[in-house]
Amino acid sequence: EMSQPVVRDEPRELRYEALVDGRVAGIIRYRVEPGAVVVVHTEVDEELEGTGVGSRLVRGALEDIRSRGLGIVPVCPFVRSFIGRHPEYADLVVTDPATPD
Repeated sequence: EMSQPVVRDEPRELRYEALVDGRVAGIIRYRVEPGAVVVVHTEVDEELEGTGVGSRLVRGALEDIRSRGLGIVPVCPFVRSFIGRHPEYADLVVTDPATPD
């Protein structure tokens, strides 16, 4: 039985990590803009796809970003679709200050 993923921020690496049994099972790469975290890319170990690790990772990252009072720019399609399915996170979404509409 797989243990629940633990999500942590690794700011030196500019990524969130999902740890399963102490091993990095998924990552979200980001960059930091004034007032917002730009979520660039999500990847999950192929053998763990479909186990909920990706969703747990995104949820953990969004909760952390919310707790810091920051917005999120979901460049990553996986994160965008997650927020589409979980409208309780829609209030976090801001437009990227670096890219005009």
